[in-house]
Amino acid sequence: MRLRIQSALLMCALIFITTAFHSTATAQEQFTFEDVMQFKSIDNPVISADGDWIAFGVWPERGDGEVRIKQVDGDTEYLIERGERPQISSNGAFAAAIVKPPFLELENAGRNGPKNSLFILNLADGERQEIENVTGFEFSNDGNWLVVSLEQPQDFESDNPHVGSPRKLINLQSDDTLELPFVNAMSIDSTSNYFVYSTVDTLGENNALFAIDLDEGLEPVQLLANSYAYYNNFSWDQSRGRLALTATEIDTAHDNRLNDASIVTWQAFDGEPEFLVTPDDVEVGYRLRSRNNLTWTYDGERLFYGVKDADMVALDEREEKSDSLTADNMYDLGHILNEVEGKVWHWDDPLIKTHEKQTFNNRKNHLYTAVYHLDEGRSVQLAVKELPYVSVSHNTGHIIGSSDLSYRQLITHDGRYRDYYLIDLETGGQTQFITQQRFGASLSPNGDFAAWFDGEDWNIMNSETGQVRNLTEGLDVPFADEDNDRPQPSGGYGIAGWTDNDRSVIIYDKYDIWQFDAAADGVRSVTDGKGREDQRIYRIRDLDPERHTFSRNERLLLTMFDEMEKNYGFYESRIGRSGVTELLGGEMRFDLVAKAENSDRVLFTKQKYDVYPNLWVSDSWRFRNTSKQTTLYDDLKEQWNWGHAELIDWLDVDGKKTQGIVVYPDDYDPEQTYPVFIYFYERFSQRLHDFNHPVTNHRPNVAQYVSDGYVFFMPDVWFDIPQPGYSATKSIVPGVHKLVEMGVADPDAIGLHGHSWSGYLAAHMVTETDMFAAAVAGAPVGNMTSAYSGIRWGTGLARQFQYEQTQSRLGVSLWENPKPYIENSPVFFADRINTPIMIQHGDADEAVPWYQSIELYLALRRNGKESVFLHYYDEPHHLRKFANRLDYAVKMKEYMDHYLKGIPAPAWIEEGVPYLGD
Repeated sequence: MRLRIQSALLMCALIFITTAFHSTATAQEQFTFEDVMQFKSIDNPVISADGDWIAFGVWPERGDGEVRIKQVDGDTEYLIERGERPQISSNGAFAAAIVKPPFLELENAGRNGPKNSLFILNLADGERQEIENVTGFEFSNDGNWLVVSLEQPQDFESDNPHVGSPRKLINLQSDDTLELPFVNAMSIDSTSNYFVYSTVDTLGENNALFAIDLDEGLEPVQLLANSYAYYNNFSWDQSRGRLALTATEIDTAHDNRLNDASIVTWQAFDGEPEFLVTPDDVEVGYRLRSRNNLTWTYDGERLFYGVKDADMVALDEREEKSDSLTADNMYDLGHILNEVEGKVWHWDDPLIKTHEKQTFNNRKNHLYTAVYHLDEGRSVQLAVKELPYVSVSHNTGHIIGSSDLSYRQLITHDGRYRDYYLIDLETGGQTQFITQQRFGASLSPNGDFAAWFDGEDWNIMNSETGQVRNLTEGLDVPFADEDNDRPQPSGGYGIAGWTDNDRSVIIYDKYDIWQFDAAADGVRSVTDGKGREDQRIYRIRDLDPERHTFSRNERLLLTMFDEMEKNYGFYESRIGRSGVTELLGGEMRFDLVAKAENSDRVLFTKQKYDVYPNLWVSDSWRFRNTSKQTTLYDDLKEQWNWGHAELIDWLDVDGKKTQGIVVYPDDYDPEQTYPVFIYFYERFSQRLHDFNHPVTNHRPNVAQYVSDGYVFFMPDVWFDIPQPGYSATKSIVPGVHKLVEMGVADPDAIGLHGHSWSGYLAAHMVTETDMFAAAVAGAPVGNMTSAYSGIRWGTGLARQFQYEQTQSRLGVSLWENPKPYIENSPVFFADRINTPIMIQHGDADEAVPWYQSIELYLALRRNGKESVFLHYYDEPHHLRKFANRLDYAVKMKEYMDHYLKGIPAPAWIEEGVPYLGD
């Protein structure tokens, strides 16, 4: 049943909640489009390994920025104009940053504009060094060396795509520099003892592999050399000073393509390179190629690598035949048909053609994993064409492999499934243990157990015996997604990790963290059930990027999110125990940026809607001694009428508690009513303490509207199947009634905006209610019956799956029940729309076909409904070109100003804009 909700409906069901209003007596200014473009953000913050320095970029959306390098405990601070992506050497002695050319020069220069440079800064004395024409840089792990990648010389020309580019290797302690031409690959080992690089020059006659013992100076030693050789894929066995790489040759007779490769290992400065695997060693049907992924196991006893499908490799080796038309072939059918351009779509294809095309390169270049056992001198092929996916593991017994080949047709309308296998590392033997699994599977670090979620419970299998136990069925808490309101099966909340020696597995439910014994029936709640009790979500924040397992009784840093109050915090718990201890909390959002590698110090941020996320440093992750390191926009509310955010509750049409964020101007007067601009998607209330960083894109800037006398509303939406359109109406309309009842909203000045999914919802809501004075629908679906069998051009996927299984939430095919497709399509009810609506779409949209907006526009036009359609050329789902993004933002503001505040309409609203040519 379709239902039009009028403004008087449900007022009796709403519960009035007194709002605490704030008043700030300042000379605050309106936040303008110019302010948005100039508003600065902190980018790419890092903390030095010793915790003594931080570095970060400060950049506006448009214009020039800078890098700041600051001493944590002292007063020293350095600035690098136009710097970005800073790094600090691990010894804390140097910092470096890419320096961009001036913004105006770049904008006016065109394709061959000025290039980036590199600034190197001595943190002890501030001495600076600049290197021009830089593309990238990297410090060695000990901080004593810097490798700089450079642009090709301006007069450089070559038809060989493999030719290397210039590099510099700099000793930062002595300033000794080695300039290296034509480097195509390079690597410094983790101990910073060895530097290896390979060269490919324009003639191909001096291609070679070199190594430098960094303890002995800058004298390269040639390890391998061959005309037209190509060495690549350097991978270090880090604790043993051993290198693996691929070696092949460039075939200059065939467009410089690469021949089959060999795998080479070299013990650093202890003997000659050794060829481990050659093309002749590979199984029939596969070929070893230079494009590869070499991975040493932690114990150094095995080396994983990949081979490619020989048939796929052959596609790149096809010879182009002469296509000249002659008297002899002008009537030859084969010759004529060689020029056919098109595809054959077959009903039984595993993938539809658009998806097949988009995934072709990935499938063509897919690596079928093999392993080389160094102690036995032999390879075992692990992944095969029938079992293509293998997850590398560092244990000695098994790895997990999977195949989706039997289920690829289901991707179109259902979901992704795989069969899972244990693969024996010694023999390659396969043992299937799950069929048609939707939620993946993982192997314990030692390989003793496999674990997976089945849609309701977590299961664990002993890899040796094959015995399977259900871990969670005896617990009185759900482990499936409790908030899933889509017609697809509910997934789990994931595995956090394993403890030493595979003793136990750590698993999340919605709120809490659980520790299950792997070999027995023991279980404990690490968080002691406090999460569910208090409706707080706890998750482990691991600070060790090298971690493989958690140790017994290890202290854990936890993040916390309060589901009802929307507060964040950090807590502590321990493996093998139950309970949580608060470390840092409050009515804010806290985010941990990084931990110093060789220090207990951590870099983190605090933010609220009206508190900029500046950088803080704590002496440890227990947050007992913290210091604020940056002060950007501490005067935010003195500069602008930024506003303040508040959480409100109401009951939706069905009596379900629903929440949303209301942002008031700082000069809010409770004796007045205000125009309200609504921005929504699905759930936004969790953003209560998010700082809404201004940027010019498809989203309205909250502060811009609030500072201009609007109240901004971000409501949650809870969905019913198969009524997604009405679900938005029944959630949001009572929320607006709540604002009217509170005396906040002017009931005649309510605006609505949504993009993509919520663009559709906005378009649908105005078919069910006349509450809104104006609506904006960005990239909406207008007609679910036609969109259902459309294509998501970015992925090539059919859109059917999202209606039957995911976001569009209809749960049936169009033929099983066409009714919800019609009932949820705005075009079929365009005659009921009385709200002025602005549609926006780019005609290169890769997610929602732009003809959906054409259908909606034409339906509105045919019914004489007040509407405009902003059509942007060659733009994707989210506008990219800055001028177009700004134009959309300006027009959105003008649209709302006119219909909500009565400001005279510009000509494009009143009269449109005639086509006068491109």
